[in-house]
Amino acid sequence: MNRQHIPFALDDGVAGRAAIGLIVLASDHTIEHEWRAIIPQIPAVGVFATRIMNSPDINAETLAAMEAGLAGCTAMLRPGERIDVVGYACTSGAMVIGPEVVAARVNAVRPGIPVTNPMTAAITALKAMGAKRIALLTPYVDDVNQRMRVYVESQGLEVPVMGSFNLADDNAVARITEASIEDALVELGAHPQVDAAFVACTSLRVAAIVAGAEARLGKPVTSSNHALAWHCLRLAGVQDEVAGLGRLFLTQIA
Repeated sequence: MNRQHIPFALDDGVAGRAAIGLIVLASDHTIEHEWRAIIPQIPAVGVFATRIMNSPDINAETLAAMEAGLAGCTAMLRPGERIDVVGYACTSGAMVIGPEVVAARVNAVRPGIPVTNPMTAAITALKAMGAKRIALLTPYVDDVNQRMRVYVESQGLEVPVMGSFNLADDNAVARITEASIEDALVELGAHPQVDAAFVACTSLRVAAIVAGAEARLGKPVTSSNHALAWHCLRLAGVQDEVAGLGRLFLTQIA
């Protein structure tokens, strides 16, 4: 049998409500894993990922070098089909390159669509949850940490408390245990001078511990991957509230 022209129907596919483009670091172990636990809870949202070449040795020079690859990676995101928002999944890279430059490189290929990154997403998220003074936890070397603190403060949030695992190797960062992260997060976030906590770096596994850390602290918590998923959804017009993912997923953009 070789039956031809079998009748069929078309629907909107996996991205009927929103199509999110995600530019992932070549060295990243974590963001796709964490997003697989978040995005499927929201119907008809599709995530289409590509990877950008980067060095696992995280410093200002290697981060800046990624700018040259942004347009080419954007072109790989579902060519010829709708993309509603693009997230560049590098917290420190977005800070070093600059969110405006990242957006310009993406919009050169995908004109007019919203572009975000973990740093912009986290600042938007923290402000939406009413935070003013945050504890910042990173895995980075001190030069990157200090740049990040200055950047966050330039965006209108105070950073009276910060801490770092001080690892330059992104592959090692991805293997820091969730228990180690939660212990450090709770230690920093418990400081009386802060009203929220942010864990920076897409390689750190945080999304699954956000709700538990918030319960321990009594304060909002977010991370690079957690905030980026939320911000991409909101920018794509998906306003669903999702229980079990911490305060942020019950929050709209302010």
